[in-house]
Amino acid sequence: MKKLLILIALTIFISGCTVVRIDTSDIDNIVNVVLSKDNTLYNRVGKGYKYYIPRGVSYIDSTDLNEKFYSEGVYYFLYIDAIGYFYDREVTYEENDEAYYSKKIDARDIEGYVEVIEEDGLYYVQFMYNFAKIEAVTSYEKLNDVILNASYILSTVQFNENVIELMLNDDFFTSREESYDIFSAVETIETDLSRQYIELIDEEDLDNLD
Repeated sequence: MKKLLILIALTIFISGCTVVRIDTSDIDNIVNVVLSKDNTLYNRVGKGYKYYIPRGVSYIDSTDLNEKFYSEGVYYFLYIDAIGYFYDREVTYEENDEAYYSKKIDARDIEGYVEVIEEDGLYYVQFMYNFAKIEAVTSYEKLNDVILNASYILSTVQFNENVIELMLNDDFFTSREESYDIFSAVETIETDLSRQYIELIDEEDLDNLD
């Protein structure tokens, strides 16, 4: 097993031109370092929000407020909780002792959590922060890279409150209420949950996870 012990010099670390070095062998360190920065850089604008996609991650498409990315054999699904942001909804999450990794986050007075479930050699990632959530299925070798990319994306989400208020007034979210229930954290994940998620990915794409 190849140990990831990489010190990354980021000449542009979202917050500006500061050079930041991250030990990517440790999930705690990745999350703590990236989320500790008040990042304002962005290179993509969605409906009522904007954010930064790190180098090496490619945008694929959008569905309503949700977006899909791809990087090195891994698909990322971004879900935006604009309603939660508008009403400043509290994040409730209990750490899961049965998970490969489970931790509640409170960085820069913003709450969230990271939960990773291992099943049959694949790792199902749920990363919720800043009223947005990223899900991905990856191999062990790419797990920390997925956490790193997700940290960059989620930490840079910036909402346009005026646009969101207009969308609420126009009942944009009425028919989409069910889709935003994903932000209700669960303590356990059913055995076939990751199977259902994997079905969204073509078999050819799954081969790239090896």
